[in-house]
Amino acid sequence: MGKIIRFERVTKRFKDGTEALKNITVDIPKNKLTVIIGPSGSGKTTLMRMINRLENPTEGEVFIDDKPVSKMNVVELRRSIGYVIQQIGLIPHMTIEENIALVPNLLGWDKKKTKQRVQELLEMVNLPPETYMHKYPVELSGGQQQRVGVIRALAGDPDIILMDEPFSALDPISREQLQHELKLLQQKIHKTIVFVTHDMDEALDIADYIIIMRDGKIEQMAMPEELIKRQKNAFVREFIGEKRLENMWPVAERPIREFKHVFKRNPIEPYTSVLDTASIKEAVRLLEKEDKHALEVKRKDEKVIGYVHAADLLKAITGVKGFE
Repeated sequence: MGKIIRFERVTKRFKDGTEALKNITVDIPKNKLTVIIGPSGSGKTTLMRMINRLENPTEGEVFIDDKPVSKMNVVELRRSIGYVIQQIGLIPHMTIEENIALVPNLLGWDKKKTKQRVQELLEMVNLPPETYMHKYPVELSGGQQQRVGVIRALAGDPDIILMDEPFSALDPISREQLQHELKLLQQKIHKTIVFVTHDMDEALDIADYIIIMRDGKIEQMAMPEELIKRQKNAFVREFIGEKRLENMWPVAERPIREFKHVFKRNPIEPYTSVLDTASIKEAVRLLEKEDKHALEVKRKDEKVIGYVHAADLLKAITGVKGFE
C-alpha cells in the first residue's frame, strides 16, 4: 500500500518570468505524512499542486511509482488522489452523506458499499453517522465541516492525500483537536500525505518528515527530531525559531516521567521501551537508534505507565504549546 512521489529536476516558470520552483529533485516517502513549509512565495503550494497536475512543470517531471504524472489521464489522476483545502468546499445543498459519497459515486461504487464507507469514515472522526449523515454543511461547526472535508478526501480510499493549509482558518482549539485526530488517523490508515502549512508548531506536531522551502528551492528535508537537532543553515535555524532551539536542551535533561500528561494508555506502533527515569534527551536518542516513532515507558518493576509519541517528546523539548 502507498505510493512514492518523486520530483526530478522540476522547474516552474510563470508567464511573467517568475520561477516558483527551481530545479527541484526530491522523493516524498510513501505511507508517511510529509509537511511542506516555508515563507509566502517559497513555492510550497506550487510543489504540492504538481502532484495532481493543478500545476504542470515547465521543466522536469513528477513521478508516482515511477510513472510520469504528465502521461496520466488528468481526470483519473485527480479522482485517485484525496485533496483537502482550507476552504473545505462542501457542497451546501448536499447532505454530509452525499458530500462524502462524491468520489465513490464517480468511481461507480455500489450504494451499499458507499454507505458503509461513509459510516465508517464518520465514526473514525467521532461524528456519529446516525446524527450527522443527513445534516447539511450549514448545520455543522467549522471544525466539524473540516473533519468532513478530511474524510471526504479519504472516501475513495486513495493512496495519496494532499492537504493545503486545511486547518489554518479554524480557531486554535479546533485546530489542535484536528491535528491530534489527523495523527491518530494516520496511525490507522498509513497513507502518503503531503501537507502544506505556514505554521512551524503544526509542522513539528504532525509530521513524519518536514520539507523547508525558500525562493523555490528546498533548504532542508528531515524528520522533526533531526531538524531540531541539526539545521543545515542559518535560514533554517531562523525559520524554526531561536527560542525553540534555546529551550531544547535544558528541558531535554528532565526525566521522561515528568511528562506523564502526554502519555497515552494504548500502544502506539512501532515503539521501543524505556525506563521512566531516562531523560528526554536519552529517550530521543533511543528512538533514533531503534528507528521507532514511539516509546513504551516502564518503571523499574517493569510496570508500563504509558506510551508516548515522538512528536509529543518533541513538543516537550522545543517548548511548543506550553511545554516550556
